[in-house]
Amino acid sequence: MKKIKFIFAFSLVSLLALTSCDPGDDPDVPPDPGTITDPSPDDSVFDKFNGELERNVTIKIVENDTAIKMGYLDELLDAFNEEYAEYGITAVDANQGEFADLPNSGPYGYGPDVIYQANDVLMGWVQDKHVTPLPTHLIEAYESDVIPTAAEEAYKAVANNVNYTFGVPLNIQAPLLYYRKDLLPSDWQTNWDDDNNGVPDMVENLVDLYEFSKMYHAEDSTKYGFEFSLNDFYFSSGYLFSYGAYLFGDNNRDDEDIGLHAGDAKLGVQVLRQFAAEMSAACIDDSAKLAISGAMASGKYFASVTTPDVRSVIVDTLATTYQSEKGLSAEEATQLADENVVGVPFPDLPANGDLINPSDEMIECKQMGGINGYAMSSYTKYPNASLAFINFATSYKMVKLREEILQIAPVRSDVAEESDELSQQLFEKISNGSIVLMPSIKAINQVWTPAGSFMGDVAADPNRGANAKYDTLDKIQAALEQLSQDIYDAIHLLD
Repeated sequence: MKKIKFIFAFSLVSLLALTSCDPGDDPDVPPDPGTITDPSPDDSVFDKFNGELERNVTIKIVENDTAIKMGYLDELLDAFNEEYAEYGITAVDANQGEFADLPNSGPYGYGPDVIYQANDVLMGWVQDKHVTPLPTHLIEAYESDVIPTAAEEAYKAVANNVNYTFGVPLNIQAPLLYYRKDLLPSDWQTNWDDDNNGVPDMVENLVDLYEFSKMYHAEDSTKYGFEFSLNDFYFSSGYLFSYGAYLFGDNNRDDEDIGLHAGDAKLGVQVLRQFAAEMSAACIDDSAKLAISGAMASGKYFASVTTPDVRSVIVDTLATTYQSEKGLSAEEATQLADENVVGVPFPDLPANGDLINPSDEMIECKQMGGINGYAMSSYTKYPNASLAFINFATSYKMVKLREEILQIAPVRSDVAEESDELSQQLFEKISNGSIVLMPSIKAINQVWTPAGSFMGDVAADPNRGANAKYDTLDKIQAALEQLSQDIYDAIHLLD
C-alpha cells in the first residue's frame, strides 16, 4: 500500500511556537519537546487578568443553537447577570449564530467576547492568535481538578516551549445511535435478543441493524430503519477509524501525515456503502441530519445518529406528536417521549467489514468526538469580565443545569459521576481512546469539505448500477489514497 507521508522542516509544535500568542521573543529554532513546561501564574501572558474586574460593561456570548432553542442560554445569562449585578456587568447573546466568524469579526471590534464551540474550531484559531491563553489558576474547574486529562489536552497548544490552555472544556460531543423504543417489534425479546441480555440486537451490532432496516422498509416503503447524513464526516469517520484509519499522525498533531487510507479503512467505507443502499437519498447530503427530529417523531426513521445535546430537540418534537396523536397532556407526552428516545454507544461492526456476508467476529465501532467548551476572544476589551463568565458557566451549578436541560454528557467529573449511565460511558470512552477526539490544530479545517464530498459520493454510489465507482475494495482503497492526497494538498499547497 502506498503510504502518504510528507516531511517538512518544521513540526506543528514549532509553527505554534513561532506564530501563536507571543509570550516572549520568538525563538530562532524549533522548541525542544523535552523542555516544554506549563505556564506559571505570573507569566506575562496573563498580565491582562491582573487588573480589577471591569464595571458597567456588556460582554457578548456565542452559544450553540440548541442551548438557545431549549432556553438554557437565557437561564445562564440571567443567573450570571444577577451574580454580577453589583459590578454592572451584563452578558448578552451575541446574536451571531453558533458558528460565529471570529477571525473576520474580531479584529474589527464587533465579534463576541466569549465563544462556546468544539475544540477543533476554537483551537483552529490559536495559530492566528484569535483566542487568548487562559490563566487556569484562576478557573475553578481546573483548580478543583475535575477536568480529565484527555479533555485538558484538547485545549492545549505550545508556544515558545510553554504549554498554554486556550479553553475550558464543558461537555463531550460524540455521535450516538438514537432509536425509538416504542417502534421495536412486539416480538423483539424473542427474535431480536439472541444473547438474552435485555438489549435489542439491532442496537448492539450493525449486522442486525442492517437486517432490521431492510424489514422495516419492506413493511412501509416510506420508512427507514437507520438513516443519517453520510456526507457529514464527523458522523461517518468512525467507520474508517474502526478499521485502522487516522486523520493526522503523531496523535493527531502531525498534519504532514494523512492517514485516512491507512489500515483496512476501505472496509469501513464498504460498510457505509452497503448501508446507504438501504437508506433514502436524504443520506447523501444534509437532508437526513436536518430532518432527524421530525423524522424520528413521525416514525420515518427508527434510528439515526446525532450528538447528545440534540436528543432534547428530538424528545421535544416527539412529545408534540404524542400530544396530537394520543391526546396526552404536555407533561405526560414529555415523560413518554423521554422514555422512548433511547441513546446507546454505537453498535459493533463485523471484523470483515461486510454486512451482507459478515464474519462472526465483531469489533468496537469508534467514533470521532469533540470536547465543547468556552474560549475567550483575543479582541475582547473586558478580559476579566469575560473570564468571570467562563468561570461561572463552567461551574458545577451551571454544568449541572445544562445537563438537566440539554442532556449533555458533562466533562466535569463531579457532574459526570451523578449523570446517567450513557454519560458515564462517554466519559469512560474519552479516557480509553474509543472516542477519537477531533484534532486541535488548524489543519482540521481542510478535512471537512473533501472528506464530506467523498462520503456523499459513496452514499450515492449504490444507485449508479454499472457506473458504480466504489463497488470493489481496490476502487475504495484508491479513492481513499486520493482523498489523503487531496487533504494534504489543501493544507500545504493551497492554503
